[in-house]
Amino acid sequence: MDILQTYGFTLIVVAALVGFLMAWGIGANDVANAMGTSVGSKALTIKQAILIAMVFEFAGAYLAGGEVTSTIRKGILDSSYFIDSPELLVYGMISALLAAGIWLGFASYLGWPVSTTHSIVGALVGFAAVGVSADAVAWNKVGGIVGSWVITPAISGFIAFLIFQSAQKLIFDTDKPFNNAKRYVPFYMAAAGFVMSLVTIKKGLKHVGFEIGAAEGYYVSIAIAILVGIIGKYAINRIKYDEKADKRTHFANVEKVFAILMVVTACCMAFAHGSNDVANAIGPLAAVVSIIHNDGEITSKAGLVWWILPLGGLGIVAGLALFGHRVIATIGNGITHLTPSRGFAAELAAACTVVIASGTGLPISTTQTLVGAVLGVGMARGIAAINLGVVRNIVVSWVVTLPAGAGLSILFFFVLKGIFAP
Repeated sequence: MDILQTYGFTLIVVAALVGFLMAWGIGANDVANAMGTSVGSKALTIKQAILIAMVFEFAGAYLAGGEVTSTIRKGILDSSYFIDSPELLVYGMISALLAAGIWLGFASYLGWPVSTTHSIVGALVGFAAVGVSADAVAWNKVGGIVGSWVITPAISGFIAFLIFQSAQKLIFDTDKPFNNAKRYVPFYMAAAGFVMSLVTIKKGLKHVGFEIGAAEGYYVSIAIAILVGIIGKYAINRIKYDEKADKRTHFANVEKVFAILMVVTACCMAFAHGSNDVANAIGPLAAVVSIIHNDGEITSKAGLVWWILPLGGLGIVAGLALFGHRVIATIGNGITHLTPSRGFAAELAAACTVVIASGTGLPISTTQTLVGAVLGVGMARGIAAINLGVVRNIVVSWVVTLPAGAGLSILFFFVLKGIFAP
């Protein structure tokens, strides 16, 4: 306890720096989930994508990041093991943020889309299991996260496959693709409006204290879907085109419609991501500040000091602006060739999977969800359409993420303990 009183301010400053590093890593790596398909399909340029993501990610993180956050993310650790020595939890949280931040920076430099959630979870498990006690870790939760490596990409890939195949059969493989686009695209728009509304309500607005019940959330989303469908039908009917033009021109016009739709879905995903995943950076930081301010008392929820959310939001924006283009290139161009319609199918499938996971309590990584969706779109065109070398590197990076975060965290934990322990 005396250690926390003596070094409290120093520990908070160190935690703020490594929390910023972790947020920077989230921006560099995870934000590509929202924008990678838009850039790869040429719906947006890289500069436009980064500017849009900076606005919506920061808005999500700052406006909807929450007034309180779970002290221990995802319930991975048992706080009772730290009651007699809360300084160990402080060292551990700082070590976990530093470890996850460094791993995310390294992965982003190589263009690997890894999970920020799994990075911080691996780091938390590492310091707790080795530095405190193996019993301090909720291993069943860790098992669920490992299981999500297979389950979530499979679900999103299957949904993306179905969405893309339906667009092929209803629109692209017909004699008059643009006429059929005018008929069916409003339904895709309505579906996007419905799913994106649910994502924003479940993942975004709940953090603002703007709680909407499950039934009300669905009613609001259905109303938005109908409105979006009507507006979409009106907008598409206004597009002038030459019916005698060749099929390629019709395809180009259809893709333009999907490109506009993709920009809207990308903005919603960026807002929801900012509001949800900023907690990976600010949760451990808020825990450190809370423990020190409360003289070593560990609570299940920590209130946020005024400067924590802006720090997380700025970190995400800085990481995105400086390093985001590398992972965006992998998602957008590395796995398979994307067009706006394919990118839209992947984005919508990822959003559907997020909604399914929220409703069932399935542990989920937005990164793995989107990679699975892009793979599903590629599979719809045959295995030859997928760059298997890139996919292999991505899967290896997923497997390495938990042990990499754990190993670094253990190292930093014992270094901090050596520095601050009497």
